Amino acid sequence: MTVTGPKGFRAAGVAAGIKASGALDLALVVNDGPLDVAAGVFTRNVIKAAPVLWSQEVLKQQKLKAVVLNSGGANAATGPGGFQDTHATAEKVAEVLGSGAIEVAVCSTGLIGERLPMPAVLSGVDSAVKALDAGPEGALNAATAVMTTDTKPKQAFARHDSGWSVGGFAKGAGMLAPNLATMLSVLTTDAVADKETLDRALRAATHVTFDRLDVDGGTSTNDTVLVLASGASGVEPTEAELTELLTKVSHDLVLQLRADSEGATKDVDVTVKGAASEADAIVVARTIAEDNLVKTALFGSDPNWGRIAMALGRAPARIDPETVSIAINGVTLFAGGTTAEDRSAADLSGRAIDVVVDLGVGSGEATIYTTDLSHAYVEENSAYSS
Repeated sequence: MTVTGPKGFRAAGVAAGIKASGALDLALVVNDGPLDVAAGVFTRNVIKAAPVLWSQEVLKQQKLKAVVLNSGGANAATGPGGFQDTHATAEKVAEVLGSGAIEVAVCSTGLIGERLPMPAVLSGVDSAVKALDAGPEGALNAATAVMTTDTKPKQAFARHDSGWSVGGFAKGAGMLAPNLATMLSVLTTDAVADKETLDRALRAATHVTFDRLDVDGGTSTNDTVLVLASGASGVEPTEAELTELLTKVSHDLVLQLRADSEGATKDVDVTVKGAASEADAIVVARTIAEDNLVKTALFGSDPNWGRIAMALGRAPARIDPETVSIAINGVTLFAGGTTAEDRSAADLSGRAIDVVVDLGVGSGEATIYTTDLSHAYVEENSAYSS
């Protein structure tokens, strides 16, 4: 079990008719308490979808009874009407659960710029409430209902020795370069936690997990990560313990998202160390990860360190060419301003690729999780709206 693994949660995923295919397309996660503490992080894209704007307002109270999510439409760039649709969805969930709309977060994913078929959404809420399940079937159906171009649901779960746990699911296969949060993800925990502790723990966890995933440089209009705490275990962990388990589950989900991202044939870790600051390490690693010439070389299993040098050299960070080294899969190919080992010494034939850049100017370090750029990625995204 994942999102329903922690005590106090039920979930469901149903086919509401939002997708023409008839696939599962509406998910509901309900917190049965006794606590209703929640926290969330959202996209920093200026073009925010209606459900993001709604959920940001809801989370100011840092409490949630439920989260309703749909695939088949992003409800982004849909104007006041789109926001009214989100509000109506939350009101419907609140009505059938006997709560208030201000206790319901809403998430959407799919094509930007089109209104949702609200009769299908609202009837789907009724169906989802009837299908709520505290077991693994409810969790799996919910994780499946949020999929768009994903080929498989992404779920994760971890239990602490003291008897509390964290579970969750996530979706995302393209437009993956989060800034503050990423894609859609719902995390649950039965730990006892206050609002401030839960918020800090979530932000610390997403900072080193979801925020470090960068498949294609596209920060979505809908990126949302939510965590709900039921307190049903009766155990109150320390903030460090809560952060650690949230980070573990989030990291698991991030690796699943990367592995299933559109057209990916390589799982690439870009680690920058020896930077003047963590911020410098992040910006250099992200610049390398997003560079199309680097990504296409990796697709071709070509250890072309020159492209990596080019990319890092244009990053807005403190860089001294004489102290930089570049290693690929354990082989140092560039150091001291010139070639080190012959590039043929680095074997990129497998799926996993480790790029390690040492800037040699400080102690800052960060890793960005990325992929290659393949024919399949281009083909899939060129046909997405059709």
